[in-house]
Amino acid sequence: MPCALLVLALLSVTSVAAQQLPPPSASQEFLIPVAATESLRVTIAGTGETVVLVPGLFGSAFGYRHLLTLLPAAGYRAMVIEPLGIGRSPRPKHADYSLTAQADRIAAVLARLHEGPVMVVAHSVGASMALRLAYRHPELVSAVISLDGGPAEEAATPGFRRAMRYAPWIKWLGGIKRIRPKMRKDLVAASGDASWVTEAVMDGYIAGAAADLDGTLLAFLAMAEAREPEHLKPHLAEIRCPVRLVLGTAPHQGGVESGQVALLRDRLPLFAIDSVPGAGQYLFEEQPGTVVSIIASMMPPAPTALGATEPSHHDDSNFSVTRP
Repeated sequence: MPCALLVLALLSVTSVAAQQLPPPSASQEFLIPVAATESLRVTIAGTGETVVLVPGLFGSAFGYRHLLTLLPAAGYRAMVIEPLGIGRSPRPKHADYSLTAQADRIAAVLARLHEGPVMVVAHSVGASMALRLAYRHPELVSAVISLDGGPAEEAATPGFRRAMRYAPWIKWLGGIKRIRPKMRKDLVAASGDASWVTEAVMDGYIAGAAADLDGTLLAFLAMAEAREPEHLKPHLAEIRCPVRLVLGTAPHQGGVESGQVALLRDRLPLFAIDSVPGAGQYLFEEQPGTVVSIIASMMPPAPTALGATEPSHHDDSNFSVTRP
């Protein structure tokens, strides 16, 4: 992930009017408590078999707005779980922002909502959370689809840590308008089809940080310093559900390193790769319909008593949540 995308989330938030595109009208948002001082924001749309969507470090439910419309239209229940400190989830001080802790929080949300096993679709570093979820809580995960995300061993890359050295200056420099063109340039460079990178979309991506700049800075600093209690690599062979890695084939900045692809192929018992021509890193923005088709291809139909199949349905009335 380019360091300038950190700027996208931070540097210009004080100068943006947060002209966020509206979420799908049929979606509902909840704050789900996972610990005494921690809650995750969850966005749900549709009925049917649940598909959990996990954003990457700079993502949010806003980034999945197309899937929040297309998945319900295809007969699925879309559920975006924003990890702690990401999107519009809270950013508590002194929290554990390791990928392992994030995976366990996602598990807590699924348990609270009486979900599982579910398909988990995750972008970028969110894929590492999903893989950790799959081996630590196998009863909750039926399949993992990684959208341009590898088996990262930590949330913060060396470039991210270098960028965070300037965190004390970010709020003071927040009004630098000349940074915004560089942000847009990086998003375009990460895409095969960059037509989705509009000014309104950029505003939507940084709306969460704009609402709590101080908390965002503290959370990102904590992510940069987080240490994993255990490595992912030795546990990949324990993942028994299917894992699909989806990669855009258009030339683009970022992406999954070849060594990480080889590691997944070598260690995962049930692993396959899908390629999407013309797309880059942001597959769910560039070709959301293709992503839905891949999800549908991996979703087994629910059997009925007569041997036919039909989608399962969920009742949201049996859990206690905090509405935002």
